[in-house]
Amino acid sequence: MKNYTLPELAQKTDREFFTADEICNVLGIHPQTIRDTARQRPELLGFPVILTGCRVRIPRIPFLRFMGVNI
Repeated sequence: MKNYTLPELAQKTDREFFTADEICNVLGIHPQTIRDTARQRPELLGFPVILTGCRVRIPRIPFLRFMGVNI
């Protein structure tokens, strides 16, 4: 698992979605906590999530806007 910074995530323009592993360092939260919250109380995250089976996907642009990046 690579620890991405916010500028590195903002540069990942080829991706529509992030994973919990990719955003955990920026949020300072363990990826499993992100996954569990996305399933149980997604409104607490402050950004949208998409659940597909056992996967949690985070839409790139809404997440970056939540983090204050102008997209």
